Amino acid sequence: MPDLDQQLEFGIFPTPDARRIPDLLSLVSLAEVEGIDLVSVQDHPYQDAFLDTWTLLSVLGARTTTIRLAPNVASLPLRPPVLLAKAAASLDLLTDGRVELGLGAGAFWDAIVAAGGPRRTPGEAVGALAEAVELIKAFWAGGTLRFEGEHYRATGLHAGPVPAHDIPIWLGAYKPRMLRLTGRLADGWVPSMGYADPPALPGLAAVVDEAALEAGRPPAAVRRIYNVFGSFGTGSGFLRGRPQDWAEQLAELTLDVGMSCYVLGTDDPDTVRRYAAEVAPATRELVEAERARRAAGDDRGAAATPPDPAERDPGGPVVTGGGAGAPRGAGGGHTVTATPDDGTRLSPSMPWDEPARPSVAAGEPGGHPEQAQHLVDIHDGLRSELAQVRDVLEQVRRGHVTVGSARSVVNTMTMRQNNWTLGAYCESYCRIVTGHHTLEDRSVFPHLRRSEPGLGPVLDRLEEEHVVIHDVLEQFDRALVRLVSEDGTGRAGQEVLEEVQRSVDLLTDTLLSHLAYEERELIGPLSRNGLS
Repeated sequence: MPDLDQQLEFGIFPTPDARRIPDLLSLVSLAEVEGIDLVSVQDHPYQDAFLDTWTLLSVLGARTTTIRLAPNVASLPLRPPVLLAKAAASLDLLTDGRVELGLGAGAFWDAIVAAGGPRRTPGEAVGALAEAVELIKAFWAGGTLRFEGEHYRATGLHAGPVPAHDIPIWLGAYKPRMLRLTGRLADGWVPSMGYADPPALPGLAAVVDEAALEAGRPPAAVRRIYNVFGSFGTGSGFLRGRPQDWAEQLAELTLDVGMSCYVLGTDDPDTVRRYAAEVAPATRELVEAERARRAAGDDRGAAATPPDPAERDPGGPVVTGGGAGAPRGAGGGHTVTATPDDGTRLSPSMPWDEPARPSVAAGEPGGHPEQAQHLVDIHDGLRSELAQVRDVLEQVRRGHVTVGSARSVVNTMTMRQNNWTLGAYCESYCRIVTGHHTLEDRSVFPHLRRSEPGLGPVLDRLEEEHVVIHDVLEQFDRALVRLVSEDGTGRAGQEVLEEVQRSVDLLTDTLLSHLAYEERELIGPLSRNGLS
């Protein structure tokens, strides 16, 4: 089955090591700040070095606000379905609907028996799993249960609570009976590298798809979650090279096999950062571009050369040239529009003279409107994330007001945790802005200088503004370091928060002004010359 058009998501799969609890908690907090969608935890109750999965997921749920949580996968022989359903529903309510439930039929049977669980044959394990899925779903529906199965029963049980949302059930499956069960009943299929490497996935996925169709379900009803492992470097092989290599390999699995959620097994913070900041967006971009090409009925390869501008459909995308006040609406198709600067300023003064900015005259539209649109899309992301930074800061400030007069250890810890979260979130944003500007300085701007020498004064000014914004980011970073490292209570804490607010206000003024100026001047040149 080819691409199922499912939304791409990226998760992590850290080791629940009881000897490294601070590192584990820090890693999950970092993953949320970096934009990872999901954290999942393996479930081996008989493993003496591991934390209990549900206890750990509960702590993670209390320490996070957006990232989703899942056992990957719960050991069903040691987790009675009714108690498993109640635990998942409870955590789902406590986390505002952030729980997903992975189930496994069982493995390592000697260890399961040593822990008091049953020893099941392969057929019994599949039958018990099918009953468990049915019983768990019945429990989540509420009411009085009357369930009689070969392996499980619940008669006269008052089920509840009902979860906050319809909790998806994943099944870890590799053998034909389990794969057919997944296609028939599950919301997600979760294989792992090592048990099912990429060459095996198409054949396994085909069994899931066939079973789904026989059950009257579209194959896309079963989400494809893949537990992956890799390392960044220069080696060859699956997930063994550069972030771009990872992105190309994962995009291929999405487009050709239908996998759509990649859960990376790692305990390394730097790997999590690179996975979130480099691999995930690059994979999404590749997949979106190919999906758009296929939707348009283009039978060329994804890397096909764009048509000559003279041969373009006159009703297609339109981009007019750069320059102050240049019109953006000519033509009969989609127009790439520069985001206007509304002139709002939060700081008493700006670190540059805005009226003195050079400008170029509008030129003819070019044959690469998608390149100009790509710049606007990146800037829209930066603007959106900046708004989120401001919102998080406002939440922290309100929290300080709420508990600032208290002197309990719990409230003081809460304030410090909020400060740390704000600091980590903002540090991530500053790194993204710096990376974007570095890419422009090293690649995009030199390309445009060679292509349109008359653009030199504008590019000089944009590079100068990059330096100024870098200084503003460093000022912001110093204020955040103070916020995280100092006590944060009383008048001193309020003074530090005011310093952070002034820094983020100046960052808002300079960055939004800069982005608007850059779009106004470069949309035309980018449409004519592309990004590289």
